[in-house]
Amino acid sequence: MGLDDVRPFNFRQRGQIPIFASPETMASIHRCFQYIFDNVKRESNVPQLDARLIHGGAFEVFGLEFVPVPILHGRQTIYGFRFGAAAYLTDHSDIPESSMDQLRGLDVLFLDALRYKPHPTHSTVDRSIKTVEKLAPRRAFFTHICHDLGHERAESLLPPHIRLAYDGLEIQVS
Repeated sequence: MGLDDVRPFNFRQRGQIPIFASPETMASIHRCFQYIFDNVKRESNVPQLDARLIHGGAFEVFGLEFVPVPILHGRQTIYGFRFGAAAYLTDHSDIPESSMDQLRGLDVLFLDALRYKPHPTHSTVDRSIKTVEKLAPRRAFFTHICHDLGHERAESLLPPHIRLAYDGLEIQVS
């Protein structure tokens, strides 16, 4: 699941990495990665994490305020995050109407757009396009995309202010 891949960052930072999660998500992380939190002496390194619970209110990371935005992953409520004029909503199937107001006035919006075919826990390309139209951010990037989407073809079918995200993408946010 990738959490072991943070170890090089621990070496570079010479310390723990803060992780932020709801109580339910943190319980899942502890269950799946018990060896990280059990304080047993190991012969190899385990990720060094500073686990911090969030309860739906804003929190700060390195001087930037993050506001949790409730979204749906199938029937489960999870969080996307707004930070300044940007928002990151991945792994979602729908955005409740009650969360839409938190997403107005964005410069950049990152959205899940897994594929064209419906999926029970992820947004489709068409649904995400409609969300972008409704929220009207200046730019949008689709992420969490499936191999079913040929990058060049899929991007050629998108409106000009919507692009597919990719590894190494760097953008400026106002």
